[in-house]
Amino acid sequence: FHAGMDTESVVGEFGAMLSNPGEMTLWTELVVVAGFLICSFGLQNGLERVSKVMMLALLALIVVLAVHSLTLPGAAEGMKFYLLPSMDSIRKNGLGTIIAAAMNQSFFTLSLGIAAMEIFGSYMSDSHSLPGEAVHICALDTFVALMAGVIIFPACFSFGIETGSGPALIFQTLPNVFVNMAGRFWGALFFLFMIFASLSTVLAVFENILAICMDTFGWSRKKATVINGLLLLVLSLPCVFGYNLWANVHLIGGRDILDTEDFLVSSLLLPIGSLVYLLFCVTKWGWGFDKYLAEANRGTGMKFSPKLKLYFQWILPILILIILIQGLI
Repeated sequence: FHAGMDTESVVGEFGAMLSNPGEMTLWTELVVVAGFLICSFGLQNGLERVSKVMMLALLALIVVLAVHSLTLPGAAEGMKFYLLPSMDSIRKNGLGTIIAAAMNQSFFTLSLGIAAMEIFGSYMSDSHSLPGEAVHICALDTFVALMAGVIIFPACFSFGIETGSGPALIFQTLPNVFVNMAGRFWGALFFLFMIFASLSTVLAVFENILAICMDTFGWSRKKATVINGLLLLVLSLPCVFGYNLWANVHLIGGRDILDTEDFLVSSLLLPIGSLVYLLFCVTKWGWGFDKYLAEANRGTGMKFSPKLKLYFQWILPILILIILIQGLI
């Protein structure tokens, strides 16, 4: 990217990257290797050490970029589009569909359904209660999501970019913002931190996989890292090729490879995984609500009330089932 590029040129750069299987494969495999290498050092010496500094820097930069986006021409219209409910959109898509999509996103962004957050919770000390930590995590996650919208949507209206282009917005909209900020320093810095932000998600998933193998099969961390690293080097390739070599491959409901994987994870694995975990924690066929309550409330901070037993055992499972069914519909 360079100063003076117009919107079409920026969008073209993103498309050119997707159509290049060699470049996509190189960087994908590099991320897999880097992720498992970091996880091989353990949670504190590897994952936590890498993530902590980068996340703080990313949060500071997000705030700066959000303030800048609000100064762009057309920012007011972008904020209206972002924050004001659209009855036309609700009627067109259906309220149930919108709520299900929002809940599936919550499962995904909080790493709930695949048990990644539960595994990280098992590493915590007993000094702080789980409900209190959960509130902190949800608040921070929501703040980051809101700030991301403040960065992107005013810029969309300022540079005339279609707001419905999904995740690609970050690769189409933000470069225009950085070009407007005169110089590539801010853009390079933001995408450097975006690498670490996305890498933190990759590390969470990889740690999840390693923990399962170590606990279930008794493997050492080194053995689990090598075996799963080799598997993921291969299993990550269909997603890469889905935008170039295998662009004509369509699977469930005519979806491409990445969208099929996203459907399987977001609409099936995440809500089903959450339901299984919930039922194990709060029913007599699993851990049991009393044991779960004692474990969750251990330490200082916010506590769950025993009065929530009915909600956890009946209402919450029904809500998750509704989300699952709505996602399938």
